[in-house]
Amino acid sequence: MLNEALHWITMLIEIAGVAVIVTGTAAATARYVRDWLGGDGDEAYRAFRSGLGRAILLGLEFLVAADIINTVAIEPSLDSVLVLGGIVLIRTFLSFSLEVEIDGRWPWQAKAREEAKTSGAPG
Repeated sequence: MLNEALHWITMLIEIAGVAVIVTGTAAATARYVRDWLGGDGDEAYRAFRSGLGRAILLGLEFLVAADIINTVAIEPSLDSVLVLGGIVLIRTFLSFSLEVEIDGRWPWQAKAREEAKTSGAPG
């Protein structure tokens, strides 16, 4: 009974992840078309890539959560743990890559800049 409930929960989380990616893609595309028709094609493109990247990242978070539940609670085997490890590595690489694409900097650079601003050091 618990195993079946966990399967359903995992499936719902996976569906939510796919829905986030699809919805985010549609919303980013709609904003892009609106902004592009408004005249600023370069800024529209940057905003589109940023919105699309954020949708993919959030969707990936849901999909990884579902895989974690599936691996830890439903099928705890060495093979499933290795597959999960591979998925998490790929997701981490994608997250870093998308963050660089969205913000134009590595995630840890923001913290260094903020610390430099608050300490008065040039940054």
